[in-house]
Amino acid sequence: MWKVGMSEEVGKALHAVVDRVNQAAARRPKTLPVVPPRLVAVSKTKPPDMVIEAYRKGHRNFGENYVNELVDKASNPQILESCPEIEWHFIGHLQKNNVNKLLGKHGLPPGETVNTVKHILSKCSALHFSGLMTIGRYGYDLADGPNPDFQALLSRRQEVCASLQLPLEDVELSMGMSTDFEHAIEVGSTNVRVGSTIFGNRDYPNTPTPSPERKSKVPTEEAAKKMERLTVTEQ
Repeated sequence: MWKVGMSEEVGKALHAVVDRVNQAAARRPKTLPVVPPRLVAVSKTKPPDMVIEAYRKGHRNFGENYVNELVDKASNPQILESCPEIEWHFIGHLQKNNVNKLLGKHGLPPGETVNTVKHILSKCSALHFSGLMTIGRYGYDLADGPNPDFQALLSRRQEVCASLQLPLEDVELSMGMSTDFEHAIEVGSTNVRVGSTIFGNRDYPNTPTPSPERKSKVPTEEAAKKMERLTVTEQ
């Protein structure tokens, strides 16, 4: 529930995360492509008021893990009126029954990366390949060196670009969340997904409820227009 004082809290948290993103980007090696990292504020389970407040503080990129929650918020009258320049990113697992709303693929073995990208570029004219995504292992200790999952994605991008003659700066790397986004940016991430650090811990009901994906929902015409350039990044 939205409470008095949350507005200030969201603003302060967002400002702090933006500062950390910029500082991490400044620490990047000069050998990496100069691509400003995009901060996607993940508003999963949070009310529209929080999205609107973050938007009022200057933020524009927001992400959701569930298709129906994304459709709900993208169609929300308050958000439509208050956030005309909002950009939505879908970052969850896309189930087959929701392909008519969004389009994506639920991961693939690292060895299939080059062939998959080649197929998208040559056979899928309706799709735009923008980059690669991974999730770093939870609780990884950086005292052991750079996160190997992030290093693996860097290697996959190098292979893709070398094999398909693509400029490195044209292939984004989406890696890094609330617990590891600074390290991800330092090693080359161009897209980080931060939720609880901005909006606070998520409140889940204690009793089982139907999955947000079970009941099909259709976006309004205005919301559909806003989602025409939706970024789909599956976890």
